[in-house]
Amino acid sequence: MKVQPRPLVGVLALVAYLAVFYGVWILNGIDYDHVGDSADTLLKWYVAPLAAGAVILVVVATALGWWRPAMLETRRAPRWTLVTPALMLVLGGVALATKDYSDTTRTMVVYLVLGSIGVGFCEELATRGLLLVGLRGTLTERLAWFWATLAFGLLHLPNAVFGAGPAAISQVGLAFASGSTLYLLRRGAGALLPAMLLHGFWDFSAFIGDGGTVAGMLNMAVGIASVVLAVVLTRRDRDAATLAPYAVAHPVAT
Repeated sequence: MKVQPRPLVGVLALVAYLAVFYGVWILNGIDYDHVGDSADTLLKWYVAPLAAGAVILVVVATALGWWRPAMLETRRAPRWTLVTPALMLVLGGVALATKDYSDTTRTMVVYLVLGSIGVGFCEELATRGLLLVGLRGTLTERLAWFWATLAFGLLHLPNAVFGAGPAAISQVGLAFASGSTLYLLRRGAGALLPAMLLHGFWDFSAFIGDGGTVAGMLNMAVGIASVVLAVVLTRRDRDAATLAPYAVAHPVAT
């Protein structure tokens, strides 16, 4: 690592990504409620801002020298942490299986796939990657999980300004819950990549699928269960000597 992990550094990395992402949204005249209307709106309001955000995240991760701690999990968790991520995967599959694809063109599907890959890469690397590494520099694992997951939820709040309205408030809660599921996947799988893939798949299924009210309620139940499991897991972590703050366990070489 070139820079010692600290919460402020992780926060600044997230802010840099958000500034670029929302900057592209503003330049392209985003209307949140119509992102998925056509291939053109998907390209301008979904693919383009994520591509720009991915570039800044790659630059920041490289400059900090944080690729390894961001992508690989040193705090491997028991296999039971993979239960709720598996349920999230199933719910996404059900949404895709019940979709009527007659109004979705091939070009739209291509942009949806590219955008979903971008969402998984960018939002995971920004929050459960770089931000989590920074928070682990001085905070306990429970606080690192909580603040990284809360930041993931809050990054959806500006959607209210860009056309989502009051619904953005509920998005914050839903994102906190699903973010806990993705945190458990990172810990249980031992790497960030599976969380990136599940995140992208989930967003793709949410965009193109049709899960309905029941699926939404089940997803919330899975998310709430993940929050409970994250609390249980981080309580187990509290007494583990191997979970000392990352900055202490991995000092920068001089």
